[in-house]
Amino acid sequence: MHVATLTVDLLLGDVHSLKAKRALVRPVIAALKRLDVAVAETGSLDLHRRAEISCAVVAADARHCREVLDRAEHLVAARPELELLSARVRFHGDDA
Repeated sequence: MHVATLTVDLLLGDVHSLKAKRALVRPVIAALKRLDVAVAETGSLDLHRRAEISCAVVAADARHCREVLDRAEHLVAARPELELLSARVRFHGDDA
């Protein structure tokens, strides 16, 4: 069994409230959930123009984990209203 996570740090566009931030982040999270990953906003919760979103996937094959998280990163990077500042993939477990 392999467990991997992707954490992305995002810069949001012209956002001046947490309500406007949620309006941008919520559709991203919904799109990521369609990739069958666990996903949540995990950081920068009180900042209007920044967001950190993390995804986790569990699979029998490490290559499958990598493929799913690569698709997730590309999905986020393709959104024009966001700027992807960084993306970090980590593998967790005994054989990571």
